[in-house]
Amino acid sequence: QVQLVESGGGVVQPGGSLRLSCVASRVTFNFRNHGMSWYRQVPGKERELGASITNTGDKITYADSVKGRFTITKDDAQNVLYLQMTDLKSEDTGVYYCVAWVGYWGQGTRVTVSS
Repeated sequence: QVQLVESGGGVVQPGGSLRLSCVASRVTFNFRNHGMSWYRQVPGKERELGASITNTGDKITYADSVKGRFTITKDDAQNVLYLQMTDLKSEDTGVYYCVAWVGYWGQGTRVTVSS
């Protein structure tokens, strides 16, 4: 079993930025071998796929709602998945989950965008 641990959430004003990070509890779970995604749960809405990256990093996709504002990257050497979020809006408020395509989910990190 692998635990994914997110960090970097917090409270930010509209227009601000945050960078989320995700690491794996097991050092042998190497992100270079796994496709990864960031999902989010916005209040009152179904869980949404926000961004995905293949194991090689050669294919990246974004939800229309975050395209142009969020960037998913990973550092295979450090085994960290990132989500850089810019120009945050109130509708980005929610819990963000790191997900490995093989079926592992993190516990989530909360992002609140509020003035």
